[in-house]
Amino acid sequence: MSAADALVELQELTERLRRECPWDREQTVRTIVPHTVEEAYEVADAALAGDDPKLLDEIGDLLFQGVFLSLLLEERASGDLEQAIRAAHTKLVSRHPHVFGDTEARTAERVRDNWEQIKRVDEGRVGVFHDVPEGLPALLYARKVQLRAKSVGFEYPDLAGALADFEDELSELRDELPSTEPLAETEPDPRVAAELGDVLFAAVNVARRLNVDPELELRAAAKRFRSRVDGAVALAADEGKEWAALPLDEQDAYYDNAKELE
Repeated sequence: MSAADALVELQELTERLRRECPWDREQTVRTIVPHTVEEAYEVADAALAGDDPKLLDEIGDLLFQGVFLSLLLEERASGDLEQAIRAAHTKLVSRHPHVFGDTEARTAERVRDNWEQIKRVDEGRVGVFHDVPEGLPALLYARKVQLRAKSVGFEYPDLAGALADFEDELSELRDELPSTEPLAETEPDPRVAAELGDVLFAAVNVARRLNVDPELELRAAAKRFRSRVDGAVALAADEGKEWAALPLDEQDAYYDNAKELE
């Protein structure tokens, strides 16, 4: 069976589910999109984990989400799966003039710059931030906003400029810090919150200049922390101790040991 045949079978299955399954009949864009987002994250998790069988499975689940959403469009006479696929094909050809035309682009950076310029024309952008998705996770949203600013030349000339801005923002945060730590679960000082936001935004800018995806690396850092704490718990248990009940200095010692064993 070809990929085209398999896609037609998936489309036909989706249409039948929409007709005959009570759950599928009730779905709308609003109810389906949370599942779409969840499936996209599961694809990312499987890819980053290097779990190829899981990745193959999750790609199928995400593909089903796209087919289902295209069916909802068809019901509203707003388009269908074929139009979505052909539009993607046309878009990719148009945005790769170095492959399908005479444009020169010898580096990935040049390809990306060309892509952004073509998108500006294709989308008829009004202003710098036209159609930046508001629903993106915060780190990806910040990166997207920065890339849009870059596309019109508003960008530090080098990594040193981005680092200097990060250090300036960190200094401004320190200037706003209260003399005592605030009580837990209370409203933050608006000035401190704003300065911390600026620090995070500047950190994303540094990450972008280093070709680091801040969303992926923050997720990886959180996973490393989780793994090390689990390791510390196990090391303490091996010695007949409950890690959660230990004083901080002992917890930290087990944590450091778990880190060394990675």
